[in-house]
Amino acid sequence: MSSEKKRKILKVGLLINSYNLFLWEYILINKLIHSHYASIDLVVINESHKVSRTFSEKVRERWKFLIFNFYNIFDQYFFKVEKNAFELKDASVILSDISTIDVKPISNFASDSFKYEDIEKIKNHNLDVLIRFGFGILKNDILKASKYGVWSYHHGDSDVNRGVPSGFWEVFENIDVTGSTLQILSKDLNAGKILFKSFSSTNKVSVHRNRNNCYWKSLSFLPRKLEELYNLGGEEFFRRVDNYNKYPVFYSNKLYSVQNASNWKMVKLLLRLFIRLLGRRFSRLFSTGKWSLFFAFGEGLSSSFWKFKVIIPPKDRFFADPFIITENNKYYIFIEEFINKFNKGRISVILMDESGQYQDPVPIIDQPYHLSFPFVFKYKKDYFLIPESQLNNTIELYKCVDFPVKWQFLTNLMEGIDAVDTVLFYYRNMWWLFTNIVENQGSSCLDELFLFYSEDLFSKKWIPHRNNPIVSDVRKARSAGNIFMHNGIIIRPSQDSSKRYGHGMRFNEIKILNENEYEEIEIGRAYPDWNKNIIATHTFNSAGNLTIIDGIFRAKLF
Repeated sequence: MSSEKKRKILKVGLLINSYNLFLWEYILINKLIHSHYASIDLVVINESHKVSRTFSEKVRERWKFLIFNFYNIFDQYFFKVEKNAFELKDASVILSDISTIDVKPISNFASDSFKYEDIEKIKNHNLDVLIRFGFGILKNDILKASKYGVWSYHHGDSDVNRGVPSGFWEVFENIDVTGSTLQILSKDLNAGKILFKSFSSTNKVSVHRNRNNCYWKSLSFLPRKLEELYNLGGEEFFRRVDNYNKYPVFYSNKLYSVQNASNWKMVKLLLRLFIRLLGRRFSRLFSTGKWSLFFAFGEGLSSSFWKFKVIIPPKDRFFADPFIITENNKYYIFIEEFINKFNKGRISVILMDESGQYQDPVPIIDQPYHLSFPFVFKYKKDYFLIPESQLNNTIELYKCVDFPVKWQFLTNLMEGIDAVDTVLFYYRNMWWLFTNIVENQGSSCLDELFLFYSEDLFSKKWIPHRNNPIVSDVRKARSAGNIFMHNGIIIRPSQDSSKRYGHGMRFNEIKILNENEYEEIEIGRAYPDWNKNIIATHTFNSAGNLTIIDGIFRAKLF
């Protein structure tokens, strides 16, 4: 029998308006029901949600926001998603065996108020956490009805998106990122302790698509934090929460309300959105761009990108994701070579000498599915390569048998995984595997970086880091090249895809890397500002005297 003290499963209560839930809520609740760390012991149903307004109140509101409501219908119809987070799903079956409390309204205007006897009924269940999926802005005693408070999601800017769908103003105000937050509610909504926060790139065309991505990604926040609370215990968990919230949060953006989406104001918003989208489309009609390579030779790492020379691929393909191996004063540049007619990438290699003269790329790994991001490295006397193979749901490892052109598949490091841009880093006798993962279908592969480790390079049982995801921010999560040492510090290049996919790069110093902790700080940025014809750059690598990046090189058609 284990000497370790048996952990107590967390008792959770749900605050819902009805059993008719959004699909993302339904899946989240089902995860908790089948988890090893939590049980759902109580469902609190908001009876006040059923209270109807008068006919005249409904007519006045529908008329005042007629264009706003029409836009939402139009948006969902024309900008469909593969998996709709807001599809309605009946949860009465999966919650049928759980105790319920129907909360009666104090008045028609107090849908967020609880009677004293209802609060006492909830407290009698000795809950650890209450999860808010319904109700209005909660206040007073309900916030203390469970041991660890009421946990609630907030999507988009909790100040900006008042009275409108979350993520709405980010689209119409052309804000680059949309936030998603899990927090513990307080009397002051904006003063609650943040449990987890993430940022996604704003879909500048559709509110529906923008929200869909945010909700699917954030579905995982709550199960992660509940499992962390279960594993750590309340004292250590909240020590970490307090540390996460140690800095003040300042809000200086414009404050909006639902009144900013009334009919006449919606006309102006839609006109402004139309003009912006028309301008983008017009710009694309008169110019074309393709991923190309840019390189420079110097004494070690080169960082002045305006000096870089360009390699423009033929018209029928593009080059991206360059990685370098240097041997005998020669440079082998491994790239994604995307062939337009096949609509997929393959891994190729370009041979370059010290003078910058290079040969045409030679294909070395080609599969029926798309390959890119050829992370190549030397271990002992052999060369290995890990391409991105997301469409095959694998992280594949290849070994070179005749450098640099002949490679054979060795093993899958991971299977059944939706992962992109994997990078390994050997540090303190441990292999560290960094990769972006899509945990929930419908969310973006740009947002969350996960870390795994193993003493054995060829292992199929990589241990997930306890702080996963170690980064949850579209501005710096996805890898942009090798992790490398420079002047005694560890630097992780990352992609900033907030404005568009692969818009720029950020450089982060890894301060702490071990089995229990991960910490990095930003030390530099690189954006495509040195040449007006370059509109994106998302890979950086350096070896020997060669530094190479990629970028979308735009050429005018007329």
